Amino acid sequence: MKTKAMLIDITKCIGCRACEQACKEVHHFPAEHEPVLSATALTVVEERGDKFVRRLCMHCEDPACASVCPVGALKKTAAGPVTYDAKKCFGCRYCMLACPYSVPRYEWSKLAPHVKKCDMCAERVAAGGVTACAEACPVGATIFGDREALLAEAQKRILANPAYVNKIYGAEEVGGASVFFLSDVPFEKLGFVKAPQTTPLPALSASALGEVPTVVMVGGSLLAGLYWFTQRRQQVMAAEATEKEHNVPRFRDRERS
Repeated sequence: MKTKAMLIDITKCIGCRACEQACKEVHHFPAEHEPVLSATALTVVEERGDKFVRRLCMHCEDPACASVCPVGALKKTAAGPVTYDAKKCFGCRYCMLACPYSVPRYEWSKLAPHVKKCDMCAERVAAGGVTACAEACPVGATIFGDREALLAEAQKRILANPAYVNKIYGAEEVGGASVFFLSDVPFEKLGFVKAPQTTPLPALSASALGEVPTVVMVGGSLLAGLYWFTQRRQQVMAAEATEKEHNVPRFRDRERS
């Protein structure tokens, strides 16, 4: 199976929130609209001026959430979705800290809580279907298909219409994703995270961790030196106190002689 993805064209969205409701129905969540992502709202449509902007998991190509999970509860599938296995999760919530888009949510109100996020309808996709949100969109603002084909379609739209911002958000951010956005308004003005680099975050983490042995060796040497200096100072102070008590030559003077 080719890697799948979603293309969300903000210029086409009419704010009907059919995507929200379809997602809630598939996951058996309460139907009420929620303004922000939550454990029962895995995608939301935000109003940004006269624009409607969807928020959901970006399904990164090299997801930071999966890289920090110590038990492998999160993983990037070959089909595109980043999935979550609640049976493996023990609630460390490292994924919530690692996600550059602040997507994962936690079931704080439950006695046995789990992490919740969009899974790009992984079971439907595996069976050859499309995501519930794309299927429900009445105007084609969200479309689902092969990742490379959607990137080509997005680029085609940009070239054909100068009103679009010359950027496919999600194509390169932190290594790329499986969710893309098109807009005729700068993404920063719509609340999108401005990722400072195209390198996947796990790669940056690995680079930093590669320096750990050197840091440990140098730091260990410095700490050993500091320990020796502290111990030596305490010895000198103790000796001087003894000398004063017995009225004998100073310890430091004897050392010089």
